[in-house]
Amino acid sequence: MTNEQWEKLQRVIAGELLDPLPVAFIIDSPWLPGWAEMTTLDYFTSERLWFEANLKAIRQFPDVIFLPGFWAEFGMCTEPSAFGAKCIWQEKELPFAGKTITDIQDVHLLNKPNPKTDGLLPFVLNRLKHYRSQIEQAGHAIEFAVSRGPLNVATFLMGTTEFLMAIRTNPDEAHKLLDIITDFIIDWLELQAETFSSIDGILILDDIVGFLGDDDFKQAALPYLKRIFQSLQVSVKFFHNDAPGLVCAPYLAEIGVNLFNFSHDHGLGQMKELTKNSTTLLGNIPPRDVLAAGTPEDVRSSVKSALDSATDKSRIILSCGGGMPPEVSTENIEAFLSAVHNPQ
Repeated sequence: MTNEQWEKLQRVIAGELLDPLPVAFIIDSPWLPGWAEMTTLDYFTSERLWFEANLKAIRQFPDVIFLPGFWAEFGMCTEPSAFGAKCIWQEKELPFAGKTITDIQDVHLLNKPNPKTDGLLPFVLNRLKHYRSQIEQAGHAIEFAVSRGPLNVATFLMGTTEFLMAIRTNPDEAHKLLDIITDFIIDWLELQAETFSSIDGILILDDIVGFLGDDDFKQAALPYLKRIFQSLQVSVKFFHNDAPGLVCAPYLAEIGVNLFNFSHDHGLGQMKELTKNSTTLLGNIPPRDVLAAGTPEDVRSSVKSALDSATDKSRIILSCGGGMPPEVSTENIEAFLSAVHNPQ
């Protein structure tokens, strides 16, 4: 992210209304390899190809803020790998982390991983270290410490159904697991911030939050997210949950979140009401059905509809309701930008 883009992001978070509204997309391994004409496996295993794919995106679309920017990640395997998850790799598909917990009682045997040494985390840091100078030469900086969230990691270690049931059937063990994961995530974020002095933001991604009702959210998500988001003194605290986001929206200010990417099923106006306009909203056209599968005209129409849903345009950064999905074309991204910069 350039200094200009970072300043623009902070101005919008502070409530300043920019014209035109900024455009930003979360980009990582689901979209970048295919768009840059390389295999997913090559993207993960070649630092050079990873860098070139990200560099191509920022040069092709200089008016777009790409978040978190030069994201060094190994898909959903990144954090679970530190807990010993078996990582399954395929040439053209995203990797998958296998379960490590077959019985909820096994959490009593679980130790907190060391992000300096365990799993793929040292590889993430080294990738950024090796290319930090090239990133900076391109006019960008490493601004975010990034991690999957506590419920997201828990469901990879146990299985989604198994963990969600454990919240009710074995609450003590479920909370012990969340405690361990939360402490680990904080260590991981702090290590990233210690390694790169330019970091002034947190990005946490946790879609499992959207599967909880209000009572379960307040018990099994709220306290852990608060600990994580309040662990670093940074200016941008960014949360991604593109599963149903109504349950967490009223609590974002309490958690400390000031930038939120959420499901396209919720309009910008609706989210403004739920968050009381205290949180900057990143969205909100359908990522798969419109941005990826639609025509350029579909994209332009959807951007207009998203804008029309909010009378107050402050604290809005235009995007899709989630990360950039596979197979989004250059033409559709250009149509998105056209709809923002040349509204009719």
